[in-house]
Amino acid sequence: MKLVAYCRKSTDEKHKQVLSIESQVTELKQFARRENLKVVDWITESKTAKVPGRVGFARLLQLIEVGKADGILSWHPDRLARNSIDGGRIIYLLDTNKLKFLKFPSFWFENTPQGKFMLNIAFGQSKYYVDNLSENVSRGLRQKIRNGVWPSKAPHGYFNCPQTRMIKVDRRKSKVVKQAFELFVSGNKTYQEIGEFLSRHGVKAVNKVLHQSQVKNLLTNPFYIGVMSYAGEKYKGIHKQFISKKLFDQVQEQVKFKSKPRYKGHNFVFTGLIKCRECGGAITAEQQIKHFPKTRGEVRYVYYHCTKKRGKCSQPYLPENKLISQLKTLITDIALPISWAKDWRRWANEEHQKELQNYGLKTKETKSKIKTISQKLDRLLDLYLEQNLDEKVYKVKQNQLFDQKLKLETQLKKTKDNGSSWLEPLTEFIDCALRAHKIARKENTNAKIKDFAKRVGSNYFLDQKEIIVHYKKPFASFRAATLARATNPGVAWKSISVELTGFEPVTSAM
Repeated sequence: MKLVAYCRKSTDEKHKQVLSIESQVTELKQFARRENLKVVDWITESKTAKVPGRVGFARLLQLIEVGKADGILSWHPDRLARNSIDGGRIIYLLDTNKLKFLKFPSFWFENTPQGKFMLNIAFGQSKYYVDNLSENVSRGLRQKIRNGVWPSKAPHGYFNCPQTRMIKVDRRKSKVVKQAFELFVSGNKTYQEIGEFLSRHGVKAVNKVLHQSQVKNLLTNPFYIGVMSYAGEKYKGIHKQFISKKLFDQVQEQVKFKSKPRYKGHNFVFTGLIKCRECGGAITAEQQIKHFPKTRGEVRYVYYHCTKKRGKCSQPYLPENKLISQLKTLITDIALPISWAKDWRRWANEEHQKELQNYGLKTKETKSKIKTISQKLDRLLDLYLEQNLDEKVYKVKQNQLFDQKLKLETQLKKTKDNGSSWLEPLTEFIDCALRAHKIARKENTNAKIKDFAKRVGSNYFLDQKEIIVHYKKPFASFRAATLARATNPGVAWKSISVELTGFEPVTSAM
């Protein structure tokens, strides 16, 4: 009788192992001396047995197959196999008589039909334990995330608290991550530069600088605004947030802009902003250099024109200096007079104070909508659990309803904190419209002009060397109001702010 001793400790159950490898070796040596067994080799490894592919186990079977051993010594059958393939290989070696002996200190076995039947049961129990453990773990993770707790490794800026099993804010790294968000919003930083910034301040990936894709994932992770995405479904987290919804949305706009295809070659600032009105094609640019040996030397000229990739197009080119001049004029057209800004702010503050005292009517309707959506989510889950709804359809509908609920909850929080959701966008509009004068000044860079133009307008078109813009709301309404006031000076500033910009407070609607 020549036996090979096999000892294994699972890497999946570090805190639940009955015996370490060292303890197994000690027990098996004592058992071999007591039973007078000859051990020709010892094989030890630390690896899970729930899937095939163990190197040590493969070596064990090879020794049996080539005849260097005819038996196996191990602590228990579950050390040999916890999956049907490895268990089946042991049984097959017994059937072919290449494996004659199996010795276990904690399990009885004889190479008989009854013995192999009992061994099969032992292997089956081991596999059932692994399968049941996996299902219990998955169930626990699902319940944990339903309770609003992230069940995995905490994102950068957070850490997993071992005492509470919760996600906590890392005071130092959270400030670094927030700075990264703010730097990215400026539009002057690439993913690589953001990664290097994070690395310099200790936010890394396994002691390495975050890859560009990892930086993008960080900047687009909704976890930072309290939304957890797990197995294709969205859940609301209870962890503390240090990134505001406003900052996160601004970053998403910048990510979206950076994801647009870029033209190779020269870095022309205004490409990607304007389209051709005639054919709908993109507006590209080209550079021409003229030489003035006796006066100015080499002079660089940039011209913007339609790519004409969609067919024949008659639109002429537009010099960059004229394009910039037109953009400045369009920006100036929505500039807010300082006197109007003072009046609007005073009126907004008055309405704000009123709403802080009485905002119940506004919140009642919102709470009712949230309750309705919660009921829909419950019914949707019931349909899915009763197998009356496809999993893919369930996840799509669940995420849609979740987004609606989250939007209403955010609006409700703003109403509670600020009196109404109209105040913050009105304040932002006033600040932005006041900045229009400064942005249109000559000393501002083309990049700033472009960024501001994107903020106040969309669907820029070029038609016969003229730029046409569709202002975003409320800038479109404000532009219409200023034109109306030019023809009718009696139009009141309050009427313009309420009726045309759409910022109507609750107290005005009662």
